[in-house]
Amino acid sequence: MILRLNFMFPPFLFLGVTKLPTACCMVAGKTGNGSLFEVSVVFAHPETVEDCHFLAAKCPDCFKPAKNKQSVFTRMAVMKALNKIKEEDFLKQFPCPPNSPKATCTVLEIECAHGAVFVAGRYNKYSRNLPQTPWIIDGERKLESSVEELISDHLLTVFKAESFNFSSSGREDVDVRTLGNGRPFAIELVNPHRVHFTSQEIKELQQKINNSSNKIQVRDLQLVTREAIGHMKEGEEEKTKTYSALIWTNKVIQKKDIEFLNDIKDLKIDQKTPLRVLHRRPLAVRARVIHSMESHYVDEHHFRLYLKTQAGTYIKEFVHGDFGRTKPNIGSLMNVTADILELDVESVDVDWPPALDD
Repeated sequence: MILRLNFMFPPFLFLGVTKLPTACCMVAGKTGNGSLFEVSVVFAHPETVEDCHFLAAKCPDCFKPAKNKQSVFTRMAVMKALNKIKEEDFLKQFPCPPNSPKATCTVLEIECAHGAVFVAGRYNKYSRNLPQTPWIIDGERKLESSVEELISDHLLTVFKAESFNFSSSGREDVDVRTLGNGRPFAIELVNPHRVHFTSQEIKELQQKINNSSNKIQVRDLQLVTREAIGHMKEGEEEKTKTYSALIWTNKVIQKKDIEFLNDIKDLKIDQKTPLRVLHRRPLAVRARVIHSMESHYVDEHHFRLYLKTQAGTYIKEFVHGDFGRTKPNIGSLMNVTADILELDVESVDVDWPPALDD
């Protein structure tokens, strides 16, 4: 095995100075061609602290504390200072040729890590009491699990990863089911200790996830690249989604009272940020399109409505109007008070990830 090390030293090393700032030198290496395996080595050289203090005295604006940095003497800060300092001032502190260092560098830390790997698929959610991500309010957990955890817990174990990041093509409310072909999702697994799997092993992992809970099911589970995940988010506003809603009305209705909804095509609506999400989304008016509707009469106070809409449409608010914040809405179109009792996502029209043979 050939280990190629790319040394990333501070810029003044190449200006004739052999000393290194404390814990500033990182050695990164990759094995093979295009491998994601990385080795980092952190060195310390206490002698060089004085050099950094000199730069800070000459250019105090270059060295500002940051919350996520242990030291103000970062590589970028040193480069900025070197670009600003006058040559004569630099040579007063750093003669050329430089003085020989009195102490050698000390290795502080050696760390091996593997670049993240990505797993994608589609999930169905069959429970009306399951959030997509952990539901925590004011530090208190409201429900014991989530779609994210039911999937990722298995992936973390099998890939032996340190952590994960979950993303999906939209999200459904806790009381909404996702049916049909499911909703596309992707999971980034950080620093996995196992990365090579056969297609059969991935199938077995998918089956293990599906056998562990009756609240969700996963399909088309597969390894993907970081770049491929971008397809899930492309053209987000132009995508369409299909829903099924069970609707209640305060007035008695007959079948003929809802048939006109079938003839409405590409209805443009304006939705002010719903009250229920106003605490986490900015106040705005969003224009959306209801592409088509199909009504199915149930009884004098109930009917089922199938809708094909532009992605990002708030279906619940389109039904009950949200105190007039969504215009028009089903209530205003029918001249009734309407509310939604059940909502299902029937399809998410995103052609990703690629469908796999069973």
